[in-house]
Amino acid sequence: MATPLLTRLRAEWAPSIPRELLAGAVATFALIPEVIAFSFVAGVDPAVGLYASFIISIVIAFAGARPAMVSAAAGSVALVAAPLVQSHGLPYLLAAGLLAGVVQIIFGWLRMGLLVRFVSSSVRTGFVNALAILIFSAQLPHLRHANGAGWALLALGLALIYGLPWLARRLGWAALAAIPSPLICVLVLTLLAAGLGLPVATVADLGHLPDALPSFALPEVPLAWETLRIIALPAIAIAMVGLLESVLTAAVVDEMTSTPSDKNRECTGLGLANVAASCFGGIAGCGMIGQAVGNVTYGGRGRLSTLFAGVFLLLLIVLLKPWVAQVPVVALVAIMVTVSVATFDWRSLRQLARHPKTSTTVMLATVALTLATHNLAVGVAVGVLLSGVFFMAKVSQLLQVRCDDDDAGRTRTWTITGQVFFASADALVDAFDVRGAEGRAVRIDASGAQFWDITGVAALEKVVQRLRSHGCAVEVTGLSASSQALRERVKQA
Repeated sequence: MATPLLTRLRAEWAPSIPRELLAGAVATFALIPEVIAFSFVAGVDPAVGLYASFIISIVIAFAGARPAMVSAAAGSVALVAAPLVQSHGLPYLLAAGLLAGVVQIIFGWLRMGLLVRFVSSSVRTGFVNALAILIFSAQLPHLRHANGAGWALLALGLALIYGLPWLARRLGWAALAAIPSPLICVLVLTLLAAGLGLPVATVADLGHLPDALPSFALPEVPLAWETLRIIALPAIAIAMVGLLESVLTAAVVDEMTSTPSDKNRECTGLGLANVAASCFGGIAGCGMIGQAVGNVTYGGRGRLSTLFAGVFLLLLIVLLKPWVAQVPVVALVAIMVTVSVATFDWRSLRQLARHPKTSTTVMLATVALTLATHNLAVGVAVGVLLSGVFFMAKVSQLLQVRCDDDDAGRTRTWTITGQVFFASADALVDAFDVRGAEGRAVRIDASGAQFWDITGVAALEKVVQRLRSHGCAVEVTGLSASSQALRERVKQA
């Protein structure tokens, strides 16, 4: 009888071993063209990106928080890293990756993974849709000079990926349904291209594949303050971009699998993975949403799929290099096209007209900025900023001030309801017509209001002082404990 510990470990690592291994293999084939392309973007040899992806996948499988999530060398990190490589070379990039990993570990300890709560669903949808478009557009260069044979193989590959699962369900072939169709696509297209001698680009044409195992070595840079000055800002940028993409990728996988994950542990795990990658000659990385979606789509649910994605990658690029080199690039393009289609949130197109205009604006702005800069961090940052601005504008409009006089007309009561902060402070001041209250007793009832910052409290004090200058005896009642404490601090300043 299985113990509770073994039951938990199996659920976390491998709910179904065959399914985990096959899903991990799909993720590996989806990684190869992306990682090689991102290596060129960063200005490093493909081996640097491939080694990093292997190391990151192995470490994140154990140290990460999100089972079934795939992390590797990513395009967003490559974009940040490229200027440092151009100006100072690979050793400084490895040093920056090492420092970025340390920063990410510290962020995890400080529980900064909780910042994902401030990313609205509109920003997440924009993030996912933008990444789907970027994944698709990244395949276009491979097809720009494709010949008839290439287009035919691509069409066959897409037909196999989409058609085989449908055929297996229709005919009740459980064995065929258990094998992810992208793996069959790679096998069939490779056999056809090699057997018929078709003139199509292969993986070998993408760049030099490594032929040895990665070895441990610290970055060869001077241990001096000048080195820290050079790598500090790129390291922080790599850390922030990597954390943002990993945490959002984890949130997407959470939603797909209906299971939660510890975002702070994900930060720490990514930091450990990037430290390890940098010590083995690899570029820093982060969560790969396209590959993670592909992994989950084809059955990956546990850590074994992530672990096998890294192990299988090393087996392919080192031990099985002659065979991998013959895989047609269009086979991998077909996989990534289906991944981009699965990643895109098609429901968001139908919801454009039904959702509030502010939510739609945030989503479209996130997509537009991401596509314009090819930087997910920029798109998400702008989306979060817009979400905050729209939220504050909406909340500030909820402020109401009502004026009532008693029967004798000697006492005037102003009742404040709503949220008072920097965005609504001016509206609060403008709501008080002090000229009509001259010489009266004034009561300001704030029991229905909450003052959030010194700007809001300062606005209240401004109203009180203005009323007193017009000969009014002013009494403020109903302030909450926190609002009263903030008011006392402002009065003492």
